[in-house]
Amino acid sequence: MPSLKSRIVSLYLRSTRKKAFASAAEMNRWIARARTLEDHRPPASVARRLDIARREVFGSPVYDVAPRGGHVEKRILYLHGGAYVFEITPFHWRLIAEMAERLDARITVPVYPLAPEHRFEEMFGMVMQTYRRMLAEEPAGEIVFMGDSAGGNMAVVLTMMAAKEGLPGPDRHVLISPGLDMTLENPDVAQAARLDPWLDIEGGLEAIRHYAPHLDRADWRISPIKGDLSVLPPMLILAGEFDLLTLDTIRFADLARRAGVEVELVVEPGMMHVWPLIDMPEARRARNLIVEFLNSDAPGRDRRRMTEAASLRAY
Repeated sequence: MPSLKSRIVSLYLRSTRKKAFASAAEMNRWIARARTLEDHRPPASVARRLDIARREVFGSPVYDVAPRGGHVEKRILYLHGGAYVFEITPFHWRLIAEMAERLDARITVPVYPLAPEHRFEEMFGMVMQTYRRMLAEEPAGEIVFMGDSAGGNMAVVLTMMAAKEGLPGPDRHVLISPGLDMTLENPDVAQAARLDPWLDIEGGLEAIRHYAPHLDRADWRISPIKGDLSVLPPMLILAGEFDLLTLDTIRFADLARRAGVEVELVVEPGMMHVWPLIDMPEARRARNLIVEFLNSDAPGRDRRRMTEAASLRAY
C-alpha cells in the first residue's frame, strides 16, 4: 500500500502542479511565473556536503558534483526534468547529492537552455558538447546517463544521436519516469491522465510545441520510442503506476528487449510522476535500486515490483 506521505504528496500535486498541465494557457502562465522564481544553483545544503565546480558550455552552466575527499569511482551525466521548460530544482539536487555520495561518483549536471526561449537544437547541442568533453576525460564504458522525465527522454535521444555521429554510447541508463512517446497516440493515455495527480495532456503538448515546433512529435528526436533502440545500453527504468507516461514506458521496455537491450523495469504501485525525487519511503526504495543497479556487474535483471500486465490492469 502506498505510504501516507505519498498519498499526501499526490493530493498536494493534484491541487497545485497539475494545473500547469491542464491547458496551453496554464502552461504558459506557469512558465512566465517560473522565470521570476527559479534558481539553477545547488542549494546551500548540497553545496556544504560536496565538492562543486562550475563551468560553461556554449554559454550555459555545467556543474560537476563529487563527494569530498577526491575519491571517485563512477562518472554520471545527470539530465534534469521539467518538460524542457522548467529549471532544475532542489529536489533534483538532493537526489544528485545522494547519488554522488553513495556511488562515489562525479556527476556532471548540464543546466541546458530552456524553451520557449530556446529550441531543441540549442538544448541538445549544449548537452552533446558536454558529453563530448566527458568522453575526452573518461572512456564511454565508465559513463552513465541518468535522467528524470524530460531528462530521461534526453538521455535516450542523446544516446541515439551519439550513435548516428559515430560516438560511443554510455555504459548504462537510469531513467526515472521518462517521456518516451510524445505522440500520445495511445488511446488509453486519456484515461491515465485522469488518474495522474501531476501530468495532463494539453499542457504537456504545449511544452513540446515550445521546444520543438518544427519537428513532428513522431520524430525519434521527440519520441525516442520511434528510434533505433538497439543502440541503447542496459537500463533501469523506474515508473509510477499513476503516471500517464507509464503505459508507453512499458511498451518502450518491451520493444527495447526485442531489440536486444537488457531492461530492468520497476513500476511502483500507487506512485506518481518522478516519485524517486521526493522524500518518502517509496523514493528511498527506488534510490536503493539505483545504487544496486549501478554497483552491479550484471545489469538488466528482471526484478519488477509489478508485472507489466498488473500495471496495465491498474489503469
